[in-house]
Amino acid sequence: MPDQKWLAAMEAQIPHGGVRTRFAPSPTGYMHVGNLRTALYTWLIARHNGGKFILRIEDTDQGRLVEGAVDVIYRTLAECGLTHDEGPDVGGPVGPYIQTERRGFYKEYAELLIERGHAYRCFCEKTESEEDSGDFDRGPDPCRALTREEADRRAAAGESYVIRQKMPETGSTTFHDAVYGDITVENKELEDQILLKSDGLPTYNFANVIDDHLMGITHVVRGAEYLSSAPKYDLLYRAFGWPVPTYVHCSSVMVTDSETGAARKMSKRHGDPSYEDLIADGYLTPAVVNYVALLGWSPGGEREIYSLPELAEIFDIHGVSKSPAVFDINKLTYFNAAYLRAMAPEDFAETARPWIRQAVKNPAIDLSQIAALLQQRTEKLTEIPEKVDFFDALPDYSPELFVHKKSKTDLPGSLDTLRTLLPALEAAESWDDETLLALLTELAEAQGVKNAKIMWPLRIAITGRAVTPGGAVEIARILGKDECLRRIKYALEKFQV
Repeated sequence: MPDQKWLAAMEAQIPHGGVRTRFAPSPTGYMHVGNLRTALYTWLIARHNGGKFILRIEDTDQGRLVEGAVDVIYRTLAECGLTHDEGPDVGGPVGPYIQTERRGFYKEYAELLIERGHAYRCFCEKTESEEDSGDFDRGPDPCRALTREEADRRAAAGESYVIRQKMPETGSTTFHDAVYGDITVENKELEDQILLKSDGLPTYNFANVIDDHLMGITHVVRGAEYLSSAPKYDLLYRAFGWPVPTYVHCSSVMVTDSETGAARKMSKRHGDPSYEDLIADGYLTPAVVNYVALLGWSPGGEREIYSLPELAEIFDIHGVSKSPAVFDINKLTYFNAAYLRAMAPEDFAETARPWIRQAVKNPAIDLSQIAALLQQRTEKLTEIPEKVDFFDALPDYSPELFVHKKSKTDLPGSLDTLRTLLPALEAAESWDDETLLALLTELAEAQGVKNAKIMWPLRIAITGRAVTPGGAVEIARILGKDECLRRIKYALEKFQV
């Protein structure tokens, strides 16, 4: 029999009077883009309405737990700015916030459902996978026909059992979703799902309903793949006599398969990136968050770039789309480039420093000066090392680089330019942009040619690259006088004609 005083005490502590949302991940691995979007929308609903955002760890599927996954959840939320008001690490009025620590709660509510005729003990043999999923193909279950007394007797005798939800066999169930509207399901299509497994742990579907109610959750955000489970939740809420929270089901995040060209749901097993993968691949967290916010939600208008506080101010459930969202890595790269270029120069220099240092080991080179060249020319941080490695060591390069149609240069002419330029640079008393530009411009004027015919040979000689972040003047200044002269002499010796 359920403990009525305990049940009443649990009801008495439920918070009321404001919006309360929850992100309830299972610690079964990485934080994929769909998870991050769910967390983000859940957080935005809470913040937009001045409510509370709760973190709950759903670890009842013990077989799939991954060591360190909880730390990934904490770290991802913190990096993305999705601060939670209640959770395992910060506490709160309706804890514990880890499902296995709430283990004793669920049996009381399962027993309450049995007492009300909405659940029953099932003694049939069942597979472990069935218990984990809670699925059950409704056939003639003999346990449905057991009297309460007989079921109690068999349980008292030590027979193993699960507790199943007793679905109505006729009629239909209609639930409302904020995105998809009213959805009706014939009750005969609903299976007698497992609520409590034989080990005493609840299934995902049952624990969600109990915990959401006891934590006062007003809005539940989840993927559209859970739409088929919503009638079961609805029937549970009705069986308990509890108010139903606002459902917000979000459409799937799709990608275009690189091999088949067909659209498919994002999946780690197909090599699609997780949040951590994207960060490791050189994307900024604010750019990822901004882009993910627009995967299936539209603020209206042409604007696309929003800070997290701005998103919280304008977020509206009615902007969530029923249509599948398409994850486009090129569009994310566009967002990332916009964020990189909008950073304060000192912030970009600090962010880019470790990536520059991967390629530029020379401590004499000022990395902030290299960063200044990169900021408007970088789309992803991972591009940086290969863009700047020539600062550390001149790469082996072909004499063909001195041939440039637009600059009207060839190898003999370029070497003549370098021979003329070398003594002028050796005589330079200052080594700054103004001095170097003036020197090169004067040489071009003296030879009656455009600046490019002087700049191109110099840039090739000191970088060994046809494409560089910044021009000859800026690169020469950063390399320093001695290194530039050394590289010019090397070119003259290597390619003498």
